[in-house]
Amino acid sequence: MGSLLVMFGVFGAVAVLLIVVVLRRDRRRTHHAEGLLIEQEARLRAQADKVSFNSLAVHNSVPTMTDSQRRARP
Repeated sequence: MGSLLVMFGVFGAVAVLLIVVVLRRDRRRTHHAEGLLIEQEARLRAQADKVSFNSLAVHNSVPTMTDSQRRARP
């Protein structure tokens, strides 16, 4: 019974530690130009991937003719 209490105590301590770490993280966005450009590029790439690899594009086309292969990569 004691080992069970110790195990739940350790689980509780880990949960509290994770909550503290998540709450203390800095969630501010990037404010310098290079970071903003990186964020914009990632957002545009994610948007293009969402269109290129959706279920309709993947399952209803020939494997070599997806949108990502038709458009020119920068």
